[in-house]
Amino acid sequence: MADEIPWEALFQQAAKVRERAHVPYSRFPVGAAILFADGTVVVGCNVENATYGLTVCAERGAFVSAVAQGHTRPVAVAIVVDTPTPCPPCGMCRQVMAEFGGPEMPVRSRNMKGEEAQYSLRELLPHAFTRDFL
Repeated sequence: MADEIPWEALFQQAAKVRERAHVPYSRFPVGAAILFADGTVVVGCNVENATYGLTVCAERGAFVSAVAQGHTRPVAVAIVVDTPTPCPPCGMCRQVMAEFGGPEMPVRSRNMKGEEAQYSLRELLPHAFTRDFL
């Protein structure tokens, strides 16, 4: 399936939505694009809040929007950040990804120079807390 994923299109959408990020405090805009099994792509950008704990990451925002639209079977996640090296999603985002994606779901991060890091969800969160524990 990884060969069939339109990574360039996903990264383009993540880069475009990154421009809409609301980041007046960190100045750290992030964009994410999630591909779902039915071919739908849902995007998200980070939205900060003056009470920092209410900040929503791009990846979590995209997942929340996707669920609201009825999409719950993600196939791949693309993230765009402006960092010296591509950075992985934060721990909270990894846990949200684990709620919906399987352990082999590919997650890729790209910086503005076009450098890319590739992970599986299992590599990002090897001991995920899932519904199997409940």
